[in-house]
Amino acid sequence: NSPLISFSPLPRSFSSQGVNLVSARDEGQLVFLEGLKSYTSLLFSQTPEADSHNPLRFLRTGADLRPLYDFIYGALAPSAGEEWKSPALIVDDVSLLISLGVTPLQILDFIHYCRAGICHQLQGDVVCLVHREEEDEDGEVLLRALCHQSGLILQAEGLTTGFCKDVHGQLTITHQQHQDRSTIYQYKIQDKNVSFFAPGLSAAVL
Repeated sequence: NSPLISFSPLPRSFSSQGVNLVSARDEGQLVFLEGLKSYTSLLFSQTPEADSHNPLRFLRTGADLRPLYDFIYGALAPSAGEEWKSPALIVDDVSLLISLGVTPLQILDFIHYCRAGICHQLQGDVVCLVHREEEDEDGEVLLRALCHQSGLILQAEGLTTGFCKDVHGQLTITHQQHQDRSTIYQYKIQDKNVSFFAPGLSAAVL
């Protein structure tokens, strides 16, 4: 039993790709924190009592992200008598916190505590999605710092040659623990899966 917590809404596309997240949630293997729902609730809340239970209440007070960390650790920590193996935290995506006024330093402190609690104490994993935007200094600082801390980096980007109906993009996988060794694949997103192949070896080309 490997518990998982995700910040994003339930993505329906996963069901079509053979991963039924709704079923996983119903069975207690998956916990969702829907950021938009929590933020909207905080925005229109009129009572301090409602705010006290909101994991995003730090956005109102300008304080650190401790309430969010407490929610995550509480969701992933096994109860008495339970044995969970390799819990995972997926943040989709951490760049949105910057747009909400959270500083890169606050985000990095939050990720540091998540790694300490989840990776080291619970022997799990932390996965963060970061969008890279041009002329975004805060985003660039965040991205570089997270890359420096990560053991595995997956960089997805479009083709430099432009649009192609048979190749949708390129994925670079970098193993930080193996002297920054990188492997490059190209991919095509299909209805029920994703096909990966070496550059220039698409079935349409061959």
